[in-house]
Amino acid sequence: MASVTFRDCFLCVSALINFIFVFVTGADFVRFVSFRAIYHNLSGDAHLCRESSSWSVALRDGVVLKSVAVDILLLVLFSVQHSLLAWAPVKRACQNVLGVLSRTVYCFTTATVLQILMRCWQPVTSAPCLWSVQSAPWDIWFPLICFILHFLCWAIICSILLIFDYPELLGIKQVYYDILGLGDPLSLKSPRAQRLFSHLRHPVCVELLMVLWVLPTFPLDRLLLAVYLSVYLVLAHSLDTQDCTYLNRQLQTKLQLFSSPLVGSQTNNNIQKQD
Repeated sequence: MASVTFRDCFLCVSALINFIFVFVTGADFVRFVSFRAIYHNLSGDAHLCRESSSWSVALRDGVVLKSVAVDILLLVLFSVQHSLLAWAPVKRACQNVLGVLSRTVYCFTTATVLQILMRCWQPVTSAPCLWSVQSAPWDIWFPLICFILHFLCWAIICSILLIFDYPELLGIKQVYYDILGLGDPLSLKSPRAQRLFSHLRHPVCVELLMVLWVLPTFPLDRLLLAVYLSVYLVLAHSLDTQDCTYLNRQLQTKLQLFSSPLVGSQTNNNIQKQD
């Protein structure tokens, strides 16, 4: 049995710290983008907007313009980091410098930028809302419907991430394979799987769009967040018919694994060999 080196320990600790940080950031993001806005409606907390103000007055308000500018800068910071590190030349440079930790660093920096965005985000409370459900009984029922819908969307998102090999998305599998001398896990996948991953930047596009847009109250800062991230998601989506066919086949395989582990394991091995 090969001895554990300092390098192996460093890689494992780095991957573990990244996993914890990304998990915590993901939970914070769910609270930030989804349940915080719904909670305001259910609890009757501080108002998210000023209905008495008009758009012509609000768009000339220095406080509103400052908040909008800060929020746009935060969104640009996120998109630049998220896209720049995924750009092929930069990605190759990171792999040359960071080696097996390149994916870990990508996830860690993405989580860091998301933390900055969430903590520095400026709510625009001095402008009117695009819509706000306040008439009874929908002022109670619609927030509850949104809560259930958001909960289901996040449950689907978590399920899809598990199907898409969550350890590999976070860089854990790369570290594990490197320590065992198995090479890059992506290189062991079939050409169709590699083609899918090269096209699929965000496997949860539809669910995130639902979460971004379906809310009982929609203030100006939420409009900025929803429009910017929606455009970003759509531009990053480049699946074609071959990718969708392969994805559907892999989904059926995963469902077989969950329904009958023993039989599903043999089936999965056979399909991987064929792919």
